[in-house]
Parts: sequence; structure tokens; C-alpha cells
Amino acid sequence: MDVKLEHVILNVSDPSKSFPFYKDLFGYFGYKIIVDDVDHVAFRKNGTPDFWFVATDSKYVSNGFHRKNTGINHFAFHASSQQEIDEFANKFLKSRNISPLYSSPKLFPEYTPDYYAVFFEDPDRLKIEVASFTSQY
Repeated sequence: MDVKLEHVILNVSDPSKSFPFYKDLFGYFGYKIIVDDVDHVAFRKNGTPDFWFVATDSKYVSNGFHRKNTGINHFAFHASSQQEIDEFANKFLKSRNISPLYSSPKLFPEYTPDYYAVFFEDPDRLKIEVASFTSQY
């Protein structure tokens, strides 16, 4: 069977914080908004999976999120160069006062010799990565 990832849906605790964050982030990466409603927003870019962000049902909000729990740890975008990652960190993260994690952007040779990445968190503390590398695992 020939399959590919079609979409990802992530719940967010506070749409008033998360939706503007993701609109900015996905807009920066060239995604288009395909749905923009009070309780969900979705993004699409040709040839890539769609991303949907949905308001968490109020009875589950108090559970919170932690990437060390069972479930998603983080998601990553691939950039074509270290320069693009540095530009993203300077233009997007700094202008929004988002602190990168792990003293990034920097090389992470423990993954591959040329693995360069920046890590940061969304308003719910979901970790997001933008990475560039040419070597394979």
C-alpha cells in the first residue's frame, strides 16, 4: 500500500493565544489557511500534510500538556539551509519574544554530523523544531 500522511490535528487549550501563533508560524512557512473558525483553524501547503488546530473541549483543558507524557513529543519542519533557520530565529522567534530551547539554533551532531536546528514551544508548550541536514540516519 502506498500511503502518505494526510493531516495532523492538535488540540489547543486557548485558541485566542494559539490560533494567532499558528497563523503567524504557518504563514511564515508559506502555508495557506483553509479553515478559520472560532474553534478550529487549518493550514495547507501543496504536497504536505494539512495541520488542524482545534480548541480543546473544556472538560479536558485542566489535563494540560507535557511532551514527556504518552503522545506527541514534537513536530519538525525541514529547512534547506542553516541560513534559513538563523533567519527564521531572528525574524520570527525574536520578534515574538519566543525563547529557543537548548541554546539553539545550533548544530546537533548527535543526530547527524550536519544536523542544524532551532527548537521552541507553542503557547501550550508543544515543542516545534525547524531543522536542516543532508545526511541520513
